Amino acid sequence: MSEPTQAEIDALYERLRRDAEQAGYHLNPDREFVNDLLAGLLVNQERHGYIACPCRLATGEADEDRDIVCPCDYRDPDLDEHGCCYCALYVSEEVARGQEAAGSIPERRLPAGERRARGAPATGSLSAEGKGLSHPVWRCNVCGYLCARDHPPATCPICKAGRDRFSRFA
Repeated sequence: MSEPTQAEIDALYERLRRDAEQAGYHLNPDREFVNDLLAGLLVNQERHGYIACPCRLATGEADEDRDIVCPCDYRDPDLDEHGCCYCALYVSEEVARGQEAAGSIPERRLPAGERRARGAPATGSLSAEGKGLSHPVWRCNVCGYLCARDHPPATCPICKAGRDRFSRFA
């Protein structure tokens, strides 16, 4: 397995930066730190065939690791509560501007045994009984985007409307 080249790292950086900006997200401003994360993503891409979070141990089974493919399923709640995602690749606007520091955050991902025992998606988006969503559904009043999470996103990834333009969807 070869180490990623700087050109490969730069290309991934540009793609993620562009995607992040278009969706209202921010990459960590520490480019050296980000380059190390991107190298890990590229190694996981070569090793597993998908860009699994370099800060978590991927199994190599796509269905098992779907929740940790970057951007992982935990990014939004981590940004909302802690100002950065688990690996700190994505940060809040305050961290990106240097107004706050990104710090370590607790792991949200259930251990593999618990994920399998529940028979639910790794993110726990369905209740153990499969009777419905375990999070409220939020609707962007501007474009109709729907998401199931504890709180609406800071910015709609589709139309860029602010959090105040979301309402709970019944």
